[in-house]
Amino acid sequence: MATVINILQILLAIMLFGFLIFIHEGGHFLFARLFKVTVNEFAIGMGPKIFSKKSKKSGITYSFRLFPIGGFVSMAGEDEESDDPNAFNKKTVWQRLIITVAGAATNLLAGALVMTVLVCSAPNQLASTVVGEFMEGAVSPESGLCVDDRILEVEGHNVYIGDDLMYEIMRLGIEPVDLTVERDGEVLTLSDVEFPQMSSQGVAFGSNDFLVYRERPTFFNLVKHSFFKTTYTVKMIWESLYDLVTGRYGIEAVSGPVGVTEALTEAADTGAYSFTYLAVVISINLGVMNLMPFPALDGGRIVFLLIEAIRRKPLKMEIEAYINFAGLALLMLLMIFICAKDIIGLF
Repeated sequence: MATVINILQILLAIMLFGFLIFIHEGGHFLFARLFKVTVNEFAIGMGPKIFSKKSKKSGITYSFRLFPIGGFVSMAGEDEESDDPNAFNKKTVWQRLIITVAGAATNLLAGALVMTVLVCSAPNQLASTVVGEFMEGAVSPESGLCVDDRILEVEGHNVYIGDDLMYEIMRLGIEPVDLTVERDGEVLTLSDVEFPQMSSQGVAFGSNDFLVYRERPTFFNLVKHSFFKTTYTVKMIWESLYDLVTGRYGIEAVSGPVGVTEALTEAADTGAYSFTYLAVVISINLGVMNLMPFPALDGGRIVFLLIEAIRRKPLKMEIEAYINFAGLALLMLLMIFICAKDIIGLF
């Protein structure tokens, strides 16, 4: 029975991953069709086709491919010259920008909507930034932090809800930090506040040593928490990438489809809320990562379109194709390496 449950969880994780890819590619597809761009194929997955059907009405081929690690919308004139009057490269720069951004924007929007549902499903869990009580052995009170202090900033970073407060302490609290707090109507700065430390996979993190009050589940508070939980997730992803590049995190902290599937399976074990929250983070992550200004990603194409808008003429398509091919080759090598690492980690 346990084996059957595990298999079902893995299938659920793969289906979810495919659905998030579908959302992303669906954003590109929707606006390509809106601007009457000729679409040749809408594909979920990469590699050989395992199912394919061509629409007699539109001429578009819809397909599922073997490897569930991506997808694409193939448009006429996207990577090559085309005489088709409705080719991608025949559209205006702003239309092509919208089509290109639409995939990431759809992932971000989907993540924000489901995050709102999650917040509203647990209205009694709205953590504030007001200190309620200190845990046993707390060290931050020694630096002047008091019960009923409303924390406004951590080392200059604004915090609005308990989630982003805990995140800033986790990321910045490995060293003494300055806190801006509101106490009895007065704004104070507490210098060099220390927090306990913990480590995971050899990486040090700060650890909050206090509990916070909950906020009432009013309409305003639900909207506030939905918005800031989404924005702090975007910030967390960008800063995690920065920490990876600067060496704070090692390559072992990066996961590909295999690692993501494993994480989703583990989250499914702990309940629907954890599974859904992780799905939200992955959706937002897909949106953010695809906006990176790297060749072969949507962000790379956006850079080329902005250059075209400034120059008033496009770069030679051959040059753009070579750059994108090099970027795609690097991404595929990185994906193979990460997948191999994740598979080895399973054993």
